[in-house]
Amino acid sequence: MKNFSTVVTRAAAAVLVACVVAGPVQAAECAFKPNAPDQHRVVKGDTLWDISGTFLEHPWCWPQVWGMNRDEIRNPHWIYPGQIVYFDRKTGRLSLNKPGEGDGRGEPPLMRLSPQVRSAGLENDAIQSIPAGVIEPYLTQPLIIEKNQLASAPRIAASEENRVYLGAGDRLYVRGELNGATSFQVFRPGGALRDPQTGAVLAHEATYVGTVSLVKAATPGVDVHTFTVSSSVSEMGVGDRLVPAPPPAVRNYVPHAPQRLVDARVMSIYSGVTHAGQSQVVTVNRGSIDGLDVGAVLQLYHFGKTVPDPEGRKGFLGI
Repeated sequence: MKNFSTVVTRAAAAVLVACVVAGPVQAAECAFKPNAPDQHRVVKGDTLWDISGTFLEHPWCWPQVWGMNRDEIRNPHWIYPGQIVYFDRKTGRLSLNKPGEGDGRGEPPLMRLSPQVRSAGLENDAIQSIPAGVIEPYLTQPLIIEKNQLASAPRIAASEENRVYLGAGDRLYVRGELNGATSFQVFRPGGALRDPQTGAVLAHEATYVGTVSLVKAATPGVDVHTFTVSSSVSEMGVGDRLVPAPPPAVRNYVPHAPQRLVDARVMSIYSGVTHAGQSQVVTVNRGSIDGLDVGAVLQLYHFGKTVPDPEGRKGFLGI
């Protein structure tokens, strides 16, 4: 079975309205704010989006003003609380060194520690692109699946005491191949996602309902595995499908313009609502083959309507 992905290769992507939408952003629009400071000291709670917005008219211009190539965008250097971001007005670049000094990357701030055994990665202290609480659930709980992707996944076959819906702590029984995994996410297959422009089915939605943990694997003569519900965001039940829990989400991505112009349309809004606001998730009809990758930023336009001019001429009203 294929792994889930929030960017489906064939051409659909789940995106945050906080920094997303359905039209290309232009590198030519990159400009510093007239009141941009000479420097900014990074504090805990800052995000790349916040810092970028401190200096730039458009936060997605972050890679250009750091001189980042595509590899550096995919695997950027960490920025830590305590470091200072400098604005070199002569070169129009941002740097972690004073203008004219160093390679621009700076060094993580020193920490005074008492002697004891520790094991921790510095990346845990680095600032995030946007608040973790906003984005990480959608990186670890995929929303889009390809056709029949869940067909062969393990499924909930029965519940203890034949309960219709299950919550945390309840026991359930699963049929299917686990392939050595013991921790799973549970999804409910959703409806088809159709391209608003062509009507073609690009993918299917999957509704995340919770996590389960293996208690006892199936044995000869017993064709079901026993699980307990570890957590749930909505009630799960018979027929829901299990997918192995993914590794921790990648946190070090950079807001940037797509590799090329993208003409996209919003296909759906997660949770079945009709309107989306900041930090809500929508699905668009373009994906990785169209030049989108993690961190790409699109502008959102709302189609207006043609209205009659009092003198008989027609115009296009953009709202």
